[in-house]
Amino acid sequence: MTSPKSAEFCDVVIEWHRQHGRRHLPWQGTRDPYRVWVSEIMLQQTQVATVLAYYPRFMERFPDVTSLAQAPLDEVLGMWSGLGYYSRARNLHACAHQVVTHWGGQFPRTSAALATLAGIGPSTAAAIAAFCFGERAAIMDGNVKRVLTRALGFAEDLSRASNERALWQCANELLPHRSLDKRMPWYTQGMMDLGATVCTLRQPACDACPLQTRCVAHAQGDPGRYPVKTRRLKRSQLSLWLLHAVDEAGDTWLQPRPATGIWAGLYSLPAYESEQALWGDVPKAAQATAVFHAPFKHVLTHRDLDLHVVSVRAPAAAWRLAGGRWWRAQDWPALGLPAPVRRFLAQEFKPPTD
Repeated sequence: MTSPKSAEFCDVVIEWHRQHGRRHLPWQGTRDPYRVWVSEIMLQQTQVATVLAYYPRFMERFPDVTSLAQAPLDEVLGMWSGLGYYSRARNLHACAHQVVTHWGGQFPRTSAALATLAGIGPSTAAAIAAFCFGERAAIMDGNVKRVLTRALGFAEDLSRASNERALWQCANELLPHRSLDKRMPWYTQGMMDLGATVCTLRQPACDACPLQTRCVAHAQGDPGRYPVKTRRLKRSQLSLWLLHAVDEAGDTWLQPRPATGIWAGLYSLPAYESEQALWGDVPKAAQATAVFHAPFKHVLTHRDLDLHVVSVRAPAAAWRLAGGRWWRAQDWPALGLPAPVRRFLAQEFKPPTD
């Protein structure tokens, strides 16, 4: 592994960012920690194109940390619905409460203090501190890990926490030297942009990379070797039966999911691990009218869900469902719903075309 001089490394990245870095994203060009924080949380394990569809609406509804803290969690989850990884939305809401209650509505100005807040890890804390307060703090998201391991030839297995800490130490050594350096936002954004647009996971554009002449992976002719991470989470599979219960008014029964597990805290159609369990909640007189929809697959990060939806219509008085309530078609879209449930309901309630 090589150790390029930090002054040379950061100067090259900053100059490249000035000429080629992204500037069109709505969360750029600001030092407002609230706006930066929301964007950083949304961008975790989510593509920029997806976030672009959510960020403006979210900021319009919750323009500052106080409005977010004061909103009901269900409304926050509703605005988040479709982005996935809903623990991010719950932590976002909890963090807003912490900032308002314990920090007077002002985000702390150091990465160490930011990292004590709900849902803010070391890399996110460093990004906020660097962008908004000029702190000399290194970020370590997936894009930056890729740039650093390839440029430095860092071949240690990042599945081990000690190796991840070692890479983080390398990242700190490459930062602009002066604390509160005004160039920290440029350098931080430059590293993100390099990983997102040039040093990509597959088919990196090495000829367009400003670090090409000092990049170990390029010299070896094998950028795809980095980063090294041998331990992978195994994918699992789960079948769920979803009951689409409808009453005589056309309302749908939805209930909040448990606080932990799949779709934690979201509203959903009642879910069962077997078809037999589902029939236990369906009025016997209505079972013969049940409609079986074509099964479909929904892919989570490390789990594949095989979903089976059964629609049954019966008077509200005939149902003995618990832990939820009937929702009108004009009301449920505002709820936080799992993406496959929202898609199914949207299709079911889609007005017929001539």
